[in-house]
Amino acid sequence: MHVVQMSADARVAHVASALSCTDILVALYFSAARVAPELVTDLTRDRVILSKGHASAALYACLAERGFFPPSWLATYAGNDSRLGEHPAVGILPGIECSTGSLGHGLGIGTGLALAARLDGRSTRVFVVLSDGECNEGAVWESAMWAARQSLGGLCAIVDANGLQATGRSNEITALEPLPDKWRAFGWDVTETDGHDVDGLAAILASPHGRPHAVIARTIKGKGVSFMENDLEWHYRPPSANDVARALKELSDSCATLSSVR
Repeated sequence: MHVVQMSADARVAHVASALSCTDILVALYFSAARVAPELVTDLTRDRVILSKGHASAALYACLAERGFFPPSWLATYAGNDSRLGEHPAVGILPGIECSTGSLGHGLGIGTGLALAARLDGRSTRVFVVLSDGECNEGAVWESAMWAARQSLGGLCAIVDANGLQATGRSNEITALEPLPDKWRAFGWDVTETDGHDVDGLAAILASPHGRPHAVIARTIKGKGVSFMENDLEWHYRPPSANDVARALKELSDSCATLSSVR
């Protein structure tokens, strides 16, 4: 609900891209990753990198709900002089580990952080959230090869595989699939899973590995809002006031249903 409201208020796109990875970030920040507001200067903390930086609204929403900064700051998203830029920037906001948005760079940064942790004798784990379209970038595979060569078991790449990117279906633009086989061929342990099963994701992400671990999280772009799901238009379009009302009603109803089930 934060993501939809932020996108509408700021008149910023990528709302569907943020919704597809929200459950992944919730599984990390509220369960699998050792991160918390009181640990922001603790060198032993885990690191979470949102390499698909255009989905920053989901990251900011998780950080606010986790207590890294007041939720009231979300209203400043993408505004002039805001600490919540359209893409995350390090050193401005608590909990942001590196600046991202230029796709293909996050895994290389994460690989360096994982190696540094091992050299320092720290048990730090590094989680990098990528988009499937981002895997078009050669830098992703250079990092994947190097991480495997170094046996960086503390490194986990989570691919938000929603099947869509800026100009169409991901697998029609480049031959991405079969993604699990590609990561295995590069020397990684691989798990394929439902990217919207928060409890299942949390259990998978919490499991240690001796080699770098790739989680192919099958997701739906625009998840949770029926008229945004699997619609490429919402890669670019911010919600109108009517869109917000419809979206928040659907999300609120979903929350109520989930609460009653639990």
